[in-house]
Amino acid sequence: MELGFLSPLYERPGPWASVCFGTSFTTEDAAARHELSARAAGEQLAEQGADSKTCRAVYEALAALPRTDAPAGRAVFAADGEVVLDPALAEEPPGGLQTWWAPLPHTAPLLELADGHPSCLVAYIDRTGADFELRGPLGAASAGTVTGEEWPLNRTASKDWSERRFQQGVEDTWERNAAVVAENLAACRTETGAELIVLAGDPRQRRAVRDRLPESDRAVAAETEFGGRAEGSSSPQLEAEIEELRAAHARRRVEATVDRFLAARAPDTEGRLDAVEGTPALVDAAREHRIATLLVRPDAPETHREVWVGREPDQVAVRRTEVQYLGDTDPEPARADDALLRSAAVTGAEVLSVGAVAKADGDLPAGGLGALLRWPVESEGRAENRTPES
Repeated sequence: MELGFLSPLYERPGPWASVCFGTSFTTEDAAARHELSARAAGEQLAEQGADSKTCRAVYEALAALPRTDAPAGRAVFAADGEVVLDPALAEEPPGGLQTWWAPLPHTAPLLELADGHPSCLVAYIDRTGADFELRGPLGAASAGTVTGEEWPLNRTASKDWSERRFQQGVEDTWERNAAVVAENLAACRTETGAELIVLAGDPRQRRAVRDRLPESDRAVAAETEFGGRAEGSSSPQLEAEIEELRAAHARRRVEATVDRFLAARAPDTEGRLDAVEGTPALVDAAREHRIATLLVRPDAPETHREVWVGREPDQVAVRRTEVQYLGDTDPEPARADDALLRSAAVTGAEVLSVGAVAKADGDLPAGGLGALLRWPVESEGRAENRTPES
């Protein structure tokens, strides 16, 4: 999961109200239940110490949400009387409502409840061009339109020599348009960082576009027979296939990352580690911006462990006095997972929830927190055995 969309949460101080709210109200008393749940969120936050302005802002944001089963809910993050971010949830939170009031936004539940599948670039293609759509943690959004040549586009049934020349011109137009779409699609993927490409629309054109993509883009591209560029051509089958492709890619990525982690946590021949686990080691890595990929096993013991944080993402420590040494004279306690997720979001690290895979591999990482590093660190044993002369 890429956490760049969370950056607005770390551009201002807390404390923060964090709420996970289910929106699947479909019974006859749906309106009343929605209102009561929104009101309960504000009341729970007030009991936890939240200020009245922030409680009111959360209530108003939740009460205004549409009642629907897609998405299954919303997360709301608010501070100083203002809702800063409200991403959709793909899964309804346990009990329909969860609230927290803390120095840092409680983003850890998003690993299980939000859309954690890789971002996907969908290209709706016809013979004149394509429309691009980016799907990610914040939902679907337009990513641009490409228009190629518009003449000649249509074949005729005549076998006359001049008509055959015209038909060849039509096919040449299709080919040039496919090349234009492929070029722009590759550029759009580079710009957006999308991990997958899905090609929908005219069968001939989507194959032509795929054939013209650079090899790195072609390797992550898939075609679907559902949907197209025409208005109203979207379908439940298209939506289901896109989500299946994203889920399959996510599973493969988690499995591959866990394999890399297992190999990297053993010291190399020079006693260096490319992976660490446990809160103290992760905190050290976060302070030095060494985390490349953060592995989290949700609700594992270490995720709840108390650490100390300052105003800056790299002001994090296991002991309060260490944060004061790092430059913050008034550190506050926070959950380890939230502190590490803040660091990951700000430094551009990837975050993966490894709960399903970890159970099959002996509850990895130890304590529930681990990381692959941007550069290696000496193992503790080697560091302890180092003499002053070495």
